[in-house]
Amino acid sequence: MTDQSSRVTAARRRRGSGVAEDFDGRRLAVARRLACTPRSELARRIGVTPAAVTQYERGLTRPATTVLERISLTLGMPQEFFSRGLDLPEVRSSTAHFRSLRSTPASRREQALAFGELALAVLELIERYVDLPAVRLPSIDVPLQPSEEDTAAAARRARQEMAVGTGPVPHVVRLLEAHGVLVVRLPAEGFDPRVDAFSSSETASGRPLVLMSPLKDDKARSRFDASHELGHLLMHAGVQPGSTAVESQAMSFAAEFLMPRAEIEDDLPTRVDWGALHALKRHWGVSLGALVYRAHRLGRLSDLSYRRANRQLEDWGYPEPGPLGPPERPSLLGAAADLLEQSGTRLSMLAEAARIPMGSLQAVLAAGREDKPTLRIGP
Repeated sequence: MTDQSSRVTAARRRRGSGVAEDFDGRRLAVARRLACTPRSELARRIGVTPAAVTQYERGLTRPATTVLERISLTLGMPQEFFSRGLDLPEVRSSTAHFRSLRSTPASRREQALAFGELALAVLELIERYVDLPAVRLPSIDVPLQPSEEDTAAAARRARQEMAVGTGPVPHVVRLLEAHGVLVVRLPAEGFDPRVDAFSSSETASGRPLVLMSPLKDDKARSRFDASHELGHLLMHAGVQPGSTAVESQAMSFAAEFLMPRAEIEDDLPTRVDWGALHALKRHWGVSLGALVYRAHRLGRLSDLSYRRANRQLEDWGYPEPGPLGPPERPSLLGAAADLLEQSGTRLSMLAEAARIPMGSLQAVLAAGREDKPTLRIGP
C-alpha cells in the first residue's frame, strides 16, 4: 500500500469514527506546549499531518474521536481538558521578556509560557469567587532609548507611586502581587533549568505576569529578579524583548529600585571591604554581586577594584557567602485558594467545572504559594 493510499484509508477511518464535537483547539496548543512536544512530533505519534495539528489548534477543523484519544494519551491530559470550558488566555512569545532568551530553546520557552497561561486561567477562575487586588501598576513614560538617568528616574517614581518609602523594599514579590501582578515560580521538575525569570505586561487576560525561576534558591537573587521584571513591566510594554540594551535597562532599574542612589551611595566602600559589603547585603536584601556592581556604576569602586571583587566572587561561587535565607515566594494565588476552601467551595468542583485536571490546578496553586512548588501535570 502506498503512503498516499495509507493516508486516505486513515482519513476514512477517522471520518467513520466521528468527530470530537466539543473541542477547543486553544487547549490543545497549551497541552502540547506544556508537554514540550513539537507539532511534527505530535502529528507523527497520533497519525496525522503537522498541518492537521495546526488546523486543530487554530479551530479550523476538529479531530476525530479516535485521534482525540491518541492526543490525550500522548500529551498526558484527560480528554475532558480538550473540551470547551474556562478560556486559557494567550501570552505571546513576542511580548515576553526572557532573561535567557538566547540560551534557551524556543520549545522550552513556549513550555514556560504555557504554564503561565494555565496560571492566568486558574487565577481568573478563583477571581470569580474571591476579590483579588486590581492591577495598579504606575504608568511611567520613558524615552524610546532611555538614558541611565531616565531609568533611575523611572525606578524612583515606581518606589514613590507604589508607596515603598525610604529604606529597603520589605518584600518585592508581595509588592508586585499587591499591585495586581500574577507571580508564580516555575516548578523545579519538568522544566528546562535554563529558563530564567520572565515577564509579560501584555497578556490576553489583562493581568501582568511574572514567572520566577525555581533554581535561584536565594532571597537576594529572587528580590533582584522580581525588581528586574518590574522594570520590564513598567518600561518595556510594546518593546521587542531580548536585546542587550533592554536587559541592561531592566538591570539598572532593579539596582535603583532596591538600592536608591541617594540612600546608599555614601555607604558604599571605595575599596573592596567585604565586611562593609556584607553589612549592606543584610540591610538592603541584595547580593554581594549586586552591591559590587552598584558601587562600580556609581563610581565608588575603580575598574581595578571591581575586577578584583568579581574574581573573588567567582572563586567563592554560588551560593555566595552570607545567605539571607529562602527566596521570596508568591503567596496570593495559594492564599486565595485556601480562602475558597475554608468558605466551603471545594477546588475539585471548580476544576471539574473549568475542565482543568485537579493535578494541573494543584501544580499552579503550588507555584503561587509560599510552599515549594512541585509539578503534576495531568489528571
